[in-house]
Order: sequence, then C-alpha cells, then structure tokens
Amino acid sequence: MKQEAQYTVDGIYIRDRDGRVVLPRGCNLGGDSKMPFSPPGNPLSFDISFTGRPFPEADADEHFARLASWGFTFLRFVITWEAVEHAGPGVYDEDYLAYLRSILKKAETHGISVFIDPHQDVWSRWTGGDGAPGWTLEAAGFDLSKITASGAAFTVASEGSDYVPMSWGLNYLRYAAATMNTLFFGGTVFAPGRLVDGIPIQEFLQGHFITAMRHTARRLKDCKAIIGFGIFNEPHYGFIQLSNLGGHHRIQSPSGSVPSAFQAMAAASGYPQQIKRFTLAGALTLPGKTVLNGAGISLFREGFECPWKEAGVWAVEAGKPVVKIPDYFKRFPAGNTDGRLADFAEDFLKPFQKRFMEEVSVKHEHYIFFPEGVPFAHRVSWKEADRVRSDGIRFSVVEAAHWYDGLTLIFKKWRAWLTADGETRIPVFGADAVALSVIRQLERLAGHPRRESLPVLLGEFGVPFDLSGGKSFRTGDYSEQEKALGVYYDAIDATLLPSTIWNYSASNTHADGDGWNTENLSIYCTDGGTGVAGGRALRGFSRPYAMAVAGLPLKMHFNRRKREFILEWEASAGSTEVFVPDHWYPEGWRASFTGGNALLEEKPEDQRLFVQVQEGGICRISVVPLEEEPTSSRSE
Repeated sequence: MKQEAQYTVDGIYIRDRDGRVVLPRGCNLGGDSKMPFSPPGNPLSFDISFTGRPFPEADADEHFARLASWGFTFLRFVITWEAVEHAGPGVYDEDYLAYLRSILKKAETHGISVFIDPHQDVWSRWTGGDGAPGWTLEAAGFDLSKITASGAAFTVASEGSDYVPMSWGLNYLRYAAATMNTLFFGGTVFAPGRLVDGIPIQEFLQGHFITAMRHTARRLKDCKAIIGFGIFNEPHYGFIQLSNLGGHHRIQSPSGSVPSAFQAMAAASGYPQQIKRFTLAGALTLPGKTVLNGAGISLFREGFECPWKEAGVWAVEAGKPVVKIPDYFKRFPAGNTDGRLADFAEDFLKPFQKRFMEEVSVKHEHYIFFPEGVPFAHRVSWKEADRVRSDGIRFSVVEAAHWYDGLTLIFKKWRAWLTADGETRIPVFGADAVALSVIRQLERLAGHPRRESLPVLLGEFGVPFDLSGGKSFRTGDYSEQEKALGVYYDAIDATLLPSTIWNYSASNTHADGDGWNTENLSIYCTDGGTGVAGGRALRGFSRPYAMAVAGLPLKMHFNRRKREFILEWEASAGSTEVFVPDHWYPEGWRASFTGGNALLEEKPEDQRLFVQVQEGGICRISVVPLEEEPTSSRSE
C-alpha cells in the first residue's frame, strides 16, 4: 500500500495534507550521532555500535516531548553511513536499524516529522570527521594505522593539546579526505585504472553508500514520521576543479598549517614537505613552516600507491616528487573527453544526487529529497527536467543550504556590531548593518533555488555555547547566545525559510560539548541550562512563528523587545496555525486580527493560536503580552 505524503512540494512552497503552506522549524538531532554510542571513547575500530544515538530508547519520549514543547516538530535526523555498514561491505547493523525504527515510531506519537540526514564531515572518523566506514579507506589502498603518521589527516587524539578548535575542516585539504572525495565523486574520470574487486572505485563507493541508504529506507518503511532523505552532508570537491596543484580549496579555520594539493600527495607517499602556516582563516601567512610527515612514512598498504601517481599527475624523478600535470583536476583528462573544464556541481555532484534519488525513491515515491551544494560555493542547478526519474515520475526536491556567522563560529566571540559576508568575506560593521547583512545573505542563499521554483530549507546554522572561553558555563548567563540567535531567527522570519538549527545533542556536557571535535553548539545540555529542562538560550531559538498558513505567507516578524509577533498572509480557506511559546508570555498573551472576518481560537495550554478566515484577502494577526494593547493595525 502506497504511503500518503505528509508534505508535498508546490513550487517554492512546502504544503501539508490540508494544502496549507508550512514553514517547518526544528533542529538537527544530533551532533553526537556522528560518534559511536559504544564502546565509549570514540575508538577507531570496526567493532562499534551506534545503537543509542541520538539517545537511548528509554529516554526518547522525554527528549521528543521537550523538542515539541519548544515548537520543534521537524527534525533533520542525523545518521552516518558508518552506523549502518561499519562491519564491512554489505554487512548491515540490523540491531541499529531496529533501534532507529523504535525511536522514529516514538517521534510519531509526539507529532514530530523527520528527514534522514546521511551525515559526513571530512569523509570519516579516521580522517578527522565522521561518515564513511573505515573499510572505504582500505579499499582505496590506505593503511588505517598510518593516516595521521603520514600527515594524510589529523584528529583530536593525534593533536592532543595542540588541537585548534574549529580546525577540523582543514582535513578537507589534507590527502586522505581530498582523495576519498575525489574518488567518490570523480574516480571514474580522474582515476580510471583504480578498481576494487574488479569494480571501478567510484562505482564501488557510491554503490555501497546508496545501497546502504536504500536498505535503511526499507527497514524504516513503516515509520510515518519520515518525510524524506537528505543525500550527502556538505559535499566537497576533493581535488576536483583545482586550477593548479600548487594551490588548494578555501581555508575555513582560525589558524593552522595547510599543504598545497601536490604537497599533500607527496607527503602521503612518504616525502616530507614543508607547508605554510596561516591565521585568521587563511587571510595571513605566518613566518616559519611546519614539516608534514617528517618521518617519511607512506600511507599505502603493500601493493598500493597513490592513485594520482598512477594516473600520471605526479612522478618521482631523481628521488624527488615532481608535478607532471599541474591542472589535471581542472578539466576532463585528455582522451577521456575533449578536455573541457570540469564543473564539480554539474558534472559530478548532480549525477550522484540524481542517482541517489532515483534508487532510494523506489517504493518511497512520497519522499522529499534535500540535496545540498558545496557550502558558500557551488550549488547544483535543478531545472525541471532534472527532477524527473527515468520512469517519468517526478522527484520532490527541497534544496538544503547551510549558513553560519563565520566570525562567531570560528573565533567563538559574539560581536553584534561585526560580521563578514560568508560568501564574499567582506566585513560588515554596526549592529543594524550586521542584522541587515544576515537577512541579505539568507535572501541570496534562497534566491537561486526559488528562481528555479524550488523550496529552500536552512538545514544548518547555530552558535557556539562556549563563547568567550566558556563564560556562560560559569555564570549561567546565555544572553550573548540569545542575542546572536535572535539576529539569525529574525533573518529566517524575514526570508520565510524553514529551518533546522545545529544542533540538539542529548549527551552534551559543558566539559565535552557535543562529543565531536571540541564543538559545543547543542541547544540542550545535561548540565542544565536556562529555561525549560536543559534548554540553553531558550528564548533565542524558541519563539513565535507560523507553523502552517492557509494561503500564502507574506511577512513574519517578531519584535523581541516588545514581544510582539506579526504575521501577514494572503488568505484562503483553512486554519492558520501559530506557535506561541509560554516562556515568551508567562503573563499570558492576546491576539487581534485585521483583514476581514475570522475566528480566532487561542489555546495557551497548547502554545497555539488558530485563525480561521471566513473570506480571502490580505490578513494580519498580532500577538502581544496580555497586559498590553494589541497594535495589529500599526505599520512596521
């Protein structure tokens, strides 16, 4: 029996079963799901289990009830490829999948919808992130025990006290993650001779990943909470599209050392390299150099060598590595095509994403898919013809994008008067200018897909809770985080974007954060927080918003100082539903309406306001604290 879709895609809008436009709001659940639940300590082993992520089954009702009380009824549900297939190719962890089913069945009872996010960062835990099983690296010829020793990646464990917070992204520029991403997305083009058990390595990797996600969908087929799937979190070029092997892709870290693409290759093959040091996210080069792989250890297992050396990209001459084809990854190799320039998004990312949707949607035609582009870089263009399966059935696509206030995220300082445009890196000064800049950045982020008649989800954004050296943990004062989140959600309201904040980690503590690479962005903490049951900066992320609109939403705004919420919409038949959290209105609230005749049903006990409009037209609802007079007729 075909499952009925909870949500459908209609142009730039997402609609519910009643045909109302929905603006889903929730969080990523959770940041600690990147790590195994057992054994403790994040061992780099295949003998692990993710059963217990995002939380033990016995605790599920408590967590889901808390999220629902905050108005979060839509979750980006984090899993990893490793969680499903860690033991070996084609060996699935059925206990974990049975656990997931039990958790998601509980989500249904709390009115919570999810889409599954197959998460990855810098490829895998072995390469300083999360996502892929360790055996994928072995398939590429890597000796797992030599990844850090050869300089191919670094981890919190390998760096110890020298680990720089928010530096994990530099692993994208190290050999292991760069090579694995290149092989995954473009191995057939750039490493045509690299086979695994007689299968081209790109097909081997993509085939196993997609089949694992198909198997996951099959095991969760009766979970009504699931509305769809993400595809691949924050895809990265690897080496693809580099103009010259003497360079590298964009640096996004406060400081560190970065090899060029060629230096990364040479070091991984046992040739020590002196690499540049930098600070301020790559803006300034520091004096002195860091030696990468000073011991001259080769990354590769016996019988294997660098696939790029095999492809003739570089060679060893007179005992030294030398570049042979400096622009190898810039264009399709000669003999493969006419040598045209490579476009990562269109030539490599889009075919993979279309294949994923094609295969996972079999028997799951109601699923919505949430593809992503490269953060702050290239996105896939989803023309109408690209959203049709080979059998003529149309995909439902919502483009998922990520945005962070880079200065706050990387340097862990909130300055209301200072930011930088995430794409252009142009600095912005002044509190009003910063707030406007965030709106403009989200407008630009949403503009491209909306012009292609696609809805947009802001799938990740957030703020570190260890700002200013963890001052909030000592004082219990999260006002800085509340103010930052207030600016971000003001922009989300202004652009009418569905959103899922990063993140809710059920195991978060002040000391260990989210349990991954020293990050601490969880809105929940077991050490407690301000507000309801462990919520940190509660009024920053839980605020009034339109959950469902009967008609077309035109404007949404919340004045945090006056605690006045305004919604304007072009009404049609149906009930418009607004979330009104009691922590913003402990004394109660009142609503008023302009724009014709309407029935207002106020349900403070459910933190809801329902508006049933009797006729069409432009309508406006205002919510204010109970003791104040409503100002619904005042222009903003």
